[in-house]
Amino acid sequence: MSMKKVLLLVGILIAAAFVLTACAGEPGPAGPQGEPGPAGPQGEPGPALTTADLSCTECHNDTNLISGKMAAWEASLHGSGEAFLEEYNRADCAGCHSGGAFSAMVAAGLAPNAIEAGDTDPTRQDCRTCHQIHTTYTAADWALETTAPVAMFASGSTFDKGSGNLCANCHQARRYIAAATDGLVDVNSRFGPHHGPQSDMLLGLGGAGAVTGSPSAHYSMTENSCVTCHLGEGGNHTFEPTVTACTACHVDAEDFDINGFQTEVEGLLAQLEEALKTAGLLDAEGEIVAGKFPEAQAQALWNYIFIKFEDKSLGVHNSAYTEALLDASLAVFGE
Repeated sequence: MSMKKVLLLVGILIAAAFVLTACAGEPGPAGPQGEPGPAGPQGEPGPALTTADLSCTECHNDTNLISGKMAAWEASLHGSGEAFLEEYNRADCAGCHSGGAFSAMVAAGLAPNAIEAGDTDPTRQDCRTCHQIHTTYTAADWALETTAPVAMFASGSTFDKGSGNLCANCHQARRYIAAATDGLVDVNSRFGPHHGPQSDMLLGLGGAGAVTGSPSAHYSMTENSCVTCHLGEGGNHTFEPTVTACTACHVDAEDFDINGFQTEVEGLLAQLEEALKTAGLLDAEGEIVAGKFPEAQAQALWNYIFIKFEDKSLGVHNSAYTEALLDASLAVFGE
């Protein structure tokens, strides 16, 4: 066949293919799947996985590392109290009343009285309040949120005692006694330094009147102040001090009433309470009587509230300052 005829035939076939393609209908349904082919050869096994490869097991393991701390914490006021439900929605309260707000406050470098908004999702002061839980997924997560020195916002002084600084962020006075006007001080139902002024007491601050205090031995002679006595070497998360913690310094201690000092303070407080009732600053049930009172009497009431209801250590936090405040307050009433 000549080349010319071959080319002509090829052209005809190509044209026919285009025509057939244009006339083709919709594709039919897929046919049944064929039988699977034979399995491929088994691959080489990967390296064996051990607990050493799982950083989470540094904390989450078959010990009571976490559960023991949780059990103690649940028995504490931090774990069982209702403070997180009381004032969480108030900007100036949320930083200490809600655990989540505390962490946010620390991260922002703020003081408790500098929070701009309340917490819409309050929590108790739990593990995440004090520790950097689940940031590295290693034992480094037990690191404290902060150990930076604390600027005390009522006095302007600095509290700086290691890991105890974490506690001082909230356990400090919100206010000191107001100055008198025309020799009188306005007393109301919220009179006093507000709850938890233990850091002030440790520094010898926060009382009313002319008494000058100084840091106690429990501040100056311990490495971590609050943590030294309230958690001890074993990390007691009830936060209740133990006599064992005391015997590191007070070797013969059998209870907290060392040399009978707590008993002495209880007696002075009872004496001051009666004097305040007689003067009309407390009613028969020991409740505050609102009104304007002479400055010295109001100062005595402030010291009574500071020591008995707010510091609550019966002098343990600062024995010399506690005794001086009580003696000065009783002297106001000639006792």
